[in-house]
Amino acid sequence: MASVLRTLSLRNLTAQAQLFHQVQRNKCSGTIGFIGLGNMGGPMALNLLKSDHKVVAYDVMDAATKAIADAGAEIASTPSAVAQKASQIITMLPNSSHVEEVYMGKNGILESVQDGSILIDSSTIHPASSKKVAEAAAAKSAFYMDAPVSGGVGAAKAATLTFMVGGEKEPFEKAEKLLAHVGKNVVHCGAVGNGQAAKICNNMLLAISMIGVSEAMNLGMRLGLDSKVLAGIVNTSSGRCWSSDTYNPVPGVLEGVPSSNNYQGGFGTALMYKDLGLAQLAASDMNAQTPLGASAHQIYRMLCEKGYGSKDFSAIYKYLSESE
Repeated sequence: MASVLRTLSLRNLTAQAQLFHQVQRNKCSGTIGFIGLGNMGGPMALNLLKSDHKVVAYDVMDAATKAIADAGAEIASTPSAVAQKASQIITMLPNSSHVEEVYMGKNGILESVQDGSILIDSSTIHPASSKKVAEAAAAKSAFYMDAPVSGGVGAAKAATLTFMVGGEKEPFEKAEKLLAHVGKNVVHCGAVGNGQAAKICNNMLLAISMIGVSEAMNLGMRLGLDSKVLAGIVNTSSGRCWSSDTYNPVPGVLEGVPSSNNYQGGFGTALMYKDLGLAQLAASDMNAQTPLGASAHQIYRMLCEKGYGSKDFSAIYKYLSESE
C-alpha cells in the first residue's frame, strides 16, 4: 500500500510540474514583441495591449514609443532585447534594408532569438528579402513569415487589417491566432515570399485604378459634370472599383477619406511609389510584362518629385485637376 501511495504521490507531483510548466509557457505566449511603431505599427501594438497581451516594444525613434509606453508596454533597448523577452514578434518597418538590419544586423532579433519563436514581418518588402531572412531564422530554429497588410492606417486603428501571409502551415496556424487581434482577415498565401507577392500585386492594381479614377473624374468635371453625380454613375456602372466607391480621390465626394482632408492620412504617395518599385523589380525578375504598372510607377515618381510624397496616394487627382 505504501509503495502504491508513493507512486500516486510521484504521479501527482509530475502532473503538477507539467501543469506549472504549461502555465509558464502560456504566460510567455502572452508576451508579444513589436518592433516598428510608426503610423501602422503603433496602432497595431496598441490593439495587442487592448486584447490583454503583454507587449515589449522597440523603435529607433524614442518619440514613437511614448504612446505605447503610456498604455503599459515595456520598451526594450534593442531588437535583440525584444527577442530575449518574447517568443512571438511582429515587425513593421519601412523597407527591405530595415528588415534585414533589424533581424540579421548587430543587436538584431536573430542575435538572441529563442528556439521555436514565431517571427512575423508585416513590412512591405521584396520577396527575395523575406526569403533571405527566413533562411537565417531557420538556421536559428525560429519560424519567419512575411505578412504584409492591406487596409491602411484606419484599418490598423480599427484592427480590421487584411494580412497576406507567406510561411509554413504549422507556424501560420499559430500566427493566425495572434494576428486575429490586430486584423479581420488573415490569408495564408503559401511559402515565404508569397505574402509579399500578393501585396505588391494588389498595390500595383490599386495604383493603376486610382490613376484611372482620377483621370475619369477630372475629365468629367471639366466637361461640366457634377463630381457626385459622376461618381454615383461610376459606382453603379461598369467602372465601379474601390478607388471610386470607397476612396474617391475628389474632395467632397465622400466623407472620412483623405481627399476630403487635404489628402492627409491614409497611404502616402512615397509609399505607393516604393511598392510600385518593388512590383517592377519582381516583374523584371519574372520577365512579366506590366506596362500599366510601369507607367504608374513613373507617375508616382513624378508626384514625389513635385512635392506630393507625404500626401495620400489619391492626390494624383489633385495634381491632374490643377494641371493645364
